[in-house]
Order: sequence, then C-alpha cells, then structure tokens
Amino acid sequence: MTTVIGVISDTHGLLRPEAVAALEGSALIVHAGDIGSADVLEHLRALAPVVAVRGNNDTDSWARSLPEVLDIDVAQFRVHVLHDVKTLTRDPIAAGIDVVIAGHSHRPAIRWQGSVLFLNPGSAGPRRFSLPVTVARIHVDGPTLAPEVVPLLSAPATPAPAPPDATPADAGRPAPSRRPLLARARRRNRS
Repeated sequence: MTTVIGVISDTHGLLRPEAVAALEGSALIVHAGDIGSADVLEHLRALAPVVAVRGNNDTDSWARSLPEVLDIDVAQFRVHVLHDVKTLTRDPIAAGIDVVIAGHSHRPAIRWQGSVLFLNPGSAGPRRFSLPVTVARIHVDGPTLAPEVVPLLSAPATPAPAPPDATPADAGRPAPSRRPLLARARRRNRS
C-alpha cells in the first residue's frame, strides 16, 4: 500500500486552494519553513498531521516554538527537515538519513545524492519572479520512495527519475509491522 507524504514550503502566509487540493489524501504533511502565519499550519492540520520547521522569515511569536531542524521517522525512512539546505551541518549518509527536505530557494528540485533524496518542494505562496508555484509529494511504497513536484498553476505533476543504482539504507530490511507512520520526531533549536 502506498502512503503519500505531502511537502510544502515558503507559503509566506498564503495557503492556496490548489495547494490544499494537492495535499489532500496525504498521511503526513511536512512544511519546510517560511510559513508566514499560524493559520497556515491550522488549515494544513485539517488535512493531515503536520510537522514544520521555522524559516528565516518566521520571526513572530507564534513561530518561536517551531524547531529550526527536525528529524522524523516516516515508515522505515529517516527524514531530516530544515529550511535552507545550505545550513545542513551533517553528512546525511553518515547520520543514516534517507531524505533531506528543505525549501528557502523557492526552486523546486528533486535530486539523489547516492542513496539520499534531496527534495525542495519549491514555493506554494506568492509567486516570486518567474519561478513556478509548487508543492511536492513523496509516495512511500515499502522500501521505495517516489518523489514528485506538483505545479499548482496550470501544469501536470512531474515524477522524478529513479535514483541511479541507489537504494535507501533500509531497503533490505522489512518495515516493522504496526509501526506508526510518524514514529518519532526530534526537535533541535539553534541558540
């Protein structure tokens, strides 16, 4: 059975109806920062459980409790969430991370570095320059991750190519039975 993880970033206070429609049916929604208002998270929570990190523009009091970095286990995959991938301070492979989710650039991207998926869902908020308005989804089917970028304004979804000769670190290990989708989350705030 396939599980869908919705990924959104850089809403800057604007949650478009197209983003809501693209994320409907997600088992979990990950927001990679620059949320813009607590209302955005509340609306997303009406769709699915939400985990979120604080972006560089999330400076109001409602955002102070959000971590800057978050590690979660989704099914059998370790996911590292931060706002700006340029602030990544650890080697994902050495840390046992399968997926790195980051926003900030407003540029959607799906990139495999060895067995690690780097996913930027782009920006779902106000259009910036000529960049597309997008979210992303990760389809989890057993040991397989299938990410896609979903344009919100007049373009079909773009599935990502399979990683070249790469398998997640856990691919040979069967998923534990009865393990909840979101098994554990660890928060870290930088001082």
